[in-house]
Amino acid sequence: MNTEKMTNKPSEGTVLAVCISTLKGEQKTPQDTITLLPEHGIDGDAHAGAWHRQISLLSKSSVDTLQAKVDISLRAGIFAENILLDGINVKDLPIGTKLSVGTARLEVTQIGKECHADCIIRQKAGDCVMPREGVFARVLNGGSVRAGDTVRVE
Repeated sequence: MNTEKMTNKPSEGTVLAVCISTLKGEQKTPQDTITLLPEHGIDGDAHAGAWHRQISLLSKSSVDTLQAKVDISLRAGIFAENILLDGINVKDLPIGTKLSVGTARLEVTQIGKECHADCIIRQKAGDCVMPREGVFARVLNGGSVRAGDTVRVE
């Protein structure tokens, strides 16, 4: 039996990009900073509102797996994700998980989503990882998020 003291250091990752779009169903555009509003989502994003999918998150590892299979460059926001991150495999987080992202705090509400076979994202990228590996969250505490910020699983 291992008698070393075990630590419960939370999982950590890094925000690689923050993205928004003004229309639903469109790819998102990287921004310098986004502002998250409690129980609303990202200021200026089409998916903001009083519902459970205010923020979408995607892990770089999910993009990398698909990038190895396609010939086009899969830039940040191509899958309509709001936050692209590295170091945490968000698709493995259980619903209800709390995340600190930048100065904001989120709660995971859904893993994956139904995707239309003819969506513009699938047409341009050849596939869409969001139905399988995208994670959705609601904003518990607002704040700002930018590339380089730390993401912590609480």
